[in-house]
Amino acid sequence: MKVDGRVLLLSEDPACLRSQFLGEDLPIGEVPLRNRVAIDEIAPAWVCFYFGQRLGDFPYLGCLCDGAYPIHEGFIKRGRFQVVVSGRDHGAGALREEAPYAERASGIRLVIAASFDPAYRQRCHALGLLTSTDYGLVDRIRAGEALPMELFTEGLDPLTAEIVRRGGLFEFTRARLAGEARLRAPEGGRRPMTYGEKILARAARACLGPDCGDEEPGLESVAPGDGILVKADWRFSHEAVTPLAVAMLREALGDGVPLEDTSTILAFRDHLTFLGRHYTQEETRPGIADVARRMHRLQEEFCASRGIRLHGEGSEAGCEGICHVLMAERYALPGQVIVGTDSHTPHSGALGALAFGVGAADIAAAWVTGDVRVTVPHTVLVRLGGKLGQGVHAKDLVLHLLTLPFFRDGRPQGRIIEFEGSALADMGVDERATLTNMAADFGAFAGLIAPDAETVRYVEERRGRRIGLVPWMRADPGARYEDVLEVDCSAVVPMLASPGSAGNGMPLASLEAHVPIDIAYVGSCTGAKREDLERVHEVVAAALSRGLTVPLRVQFFIQLGSSDVRAHAESKGWVRDFEAAGARILDPGCGACINAGPGVSTRADQVTISAINRNNPGRSGPGRVWLASPATVAASAFLGRICGAAEFLGTL
Repeated sequence: MKVDGRVLLLSEDPACLRSQFLGEDLPIGEVPLRNRVAIDEIAPAWVCFYFGQRLGDFPYLGCLCDGAYPIHEGFIKRGRFQVVVSGRDHGAGALREEAPYAERASGIRLVIAASFDPAYRQRCHALGLLTSTDYGLVDRIRAGEALPMELFTEGLDPLTAEIVRRGGLFEFTRARLAGEARLRAPEGGRRPMTYGEKILARAARACLGPDCGDEEPGLESVAPGDGILVKADWRFSHEAVTPLAVAMLREALGDGVPLEDTSTILAFRDHLTFLGRHYTQEETRPGIADVARRMHRLQEEFCASRGIRLHGEGSEAGCEGICHVLMAERYALPGQVIVGTDSHTPHSGALGALAFGVGAADIAAAWVTGDVRVTVPHTVLVRLGGKLGQGVHAKDLVLHLLTLPFFRDGRPQGRIIEFEGSALADMGVDERATLTNMAADFGAFAGLIAPDAETVRYVEERRGRRIGLVPWMRADPGARYEDVLEVDCSAVVPMLASPGSAGNGMPLASLEAHVPIDIAYVGSCTGAKREDLERVHEVVAAALSRGLTVPLRVQFFIQLGSSDVRAHAESKGWVRDFEAAGARILDPGCGACINAGPGVSTRADQVTISAINRNNPGRSGPGRVWLASPATVAASAFLGRICGAAEFLGTL
C-alpha cells in the first residue's frame, strides 16, 4: 500500500484542524489527538438519510471541538486526506456502517488509532478500509514508503485476513462467485462448547472452494478467535439500511447478481414510518420526509424485483411491526442463526437463537452467499440467581446490570452473553427479550438464553406451532467461559437511568426530589410487547377503578410493537382502557425511540420518562430522557412526576 494523499491528525484543538485544512502537515507528536471518536461524530444520525458516494462529503461533521464544529461538508475530500489519525476508541458507539463508509467514500484508505471499537473495525474490514494501531506509520507514509499488507493482517484470523488482503468483503465475494476463493475451516478437535459456540459450529461452512462439492455446514467444534463462514437461517434489513446495502451490492457486483434463497430474506419498514405521514419534522429538519419516502421507495422496488418479503406500512398509520418484535413473534426458533442490520438484533436470543447485528456490506454479501463471516467471540455467563421481587421487571434488571463494574468496565464488549439461572423461570419470552435485546447496550455481540418450556409455550401461543426441546441446545458440561457473573436478582429494585446514558442507572427510591415530567412514552422493541402492555394495563386499570385519568399537562403515548400486539391488546380491552385514561395510542413503529415519531420532545426544557432502550442526548428529541420499565412509565404518567408503580398504587 502506498499513500498519495495527506494525513489528517484528528485533534481536539480546532486550530490544529483548521491549519491542516489550510494545507499544513503537523508533526504527530505535537497534536492532541481526539479520543473516543464516536460513530455519531463520524456520521451524525441525519447523515444516514443519504447513501452511496454522497456520504463521502460528511465524515467527522459531528466532531465538537471547543464548542464549535470545525469540520464541514466536503473538507476531507478537498483536503486530499487518505489517512486519518485519532486517539483511543475510534468508532465507538452504534453499529452504523455509514460512518466507515463515509470515511472510505471521502478518500480515506487507512485509519490509525490507539484502539478501535471491535464492531467498527469489523465493518472497516468489510469495506476495505485499513486500520492500524501503529502511530509510527505516519512518518513512513509521509516519507513515501510503500507499506506491506502484512502490517494490516497481523493478528487476524485467516478468513478476515483474506478479506482484508482482497480489499474487502465484496472483492472476497466476487472471488467466491468466480470459484477463486479457497478456505478451510479451523480444525481444533472436539472440545466442550457453550451454547452459542454449538450454534456456530453446526452452521459453519467446513470448506470453501471448487473442491468442496456440496458439503453440508457443520464443524465438530469451534473456539474463540476462529474465523468462520456461518449459514444464516434469517437475514433481515430495515429501510434505514436497505438502500445503502443495495447501493453497495450494485456498485460491487452489479444489478443482476443472483440472491441465495430469498425465502429466508426479510425486509422491514419500521424506523421511519411516521415521517411524511401522520408526523413530520419538516419544521426543524427540512426535506427529511422526502428523503425517508425515497428510502422507502428504493427498498420497496428492490424487494419487489427480487421477491423479498417486505413488512411495510399498516392500513392507517405506522407499520406492520418493529423488526425485532416481529422476528420473535413470527420467525425466530431455537438453534437458528439470525442476522439483521440493527444493533438490537439480539432480541431473538430470548428464543434460543443466536441473533446479532451486521452492517450493510455484510447483509448485502449475505444476500448473495447465504452466509455471514464471524470471528467466534468469547462467551460470558451471567447467572441470574434468586427471583425478581414484586413489581421488578426485566428493564429494571437490565438497568441494574449496567451499574455493575463488570459491565461498566466493558468486559462483555464483543462477547456472547449467555443468561441462565432461577430468575428466568418467572420471565416470559417477552421479558427475556428485553434482556437479550439490551445486550447490545452492554456492547455485547449477542445475548442468548437456552430454550425451555417457556420457549415452547411462547411459540405455540404466538404461532400455533408446537416445537420440541432438543438436547443439544444448551452448553456442554465443562464449557469454557471467559467470565462468570453471579447476580442475586432478589436484591434488584425498580430502577431508572438518568438522562444521557442507559448506564446512568440508579434505584428509583434514591430520587431525592420530585422530578416533574412532560411526556411519558411506552414503546420501542423493549417496551411495546404483550407483556410490557400487560404491566402498563395493571397500572391503568387500577387508576380507572378510582376514576383517575392522566393530567392534561402530561402527554402519555403508548406505541404498539406490532399489528399482532395491537390485535391482542384490543381483544383484552387494553386499548379501550388506555384511551379512557387519556393515553394516545400509536400504531407500530420505532417512532420516538429514534427521534422519528410522536412522543419526542420538542424543547430542551422538556422531561420525558420512557421505556425505550437508549437515552443518549438527542435520541428522542432535545429534552431530557429518563429510562424506566413500562410500569414505572405508566405510574409516572398519572402522577405527573417520576414514581414507581408500587408508590402510585399505594396512593389509590
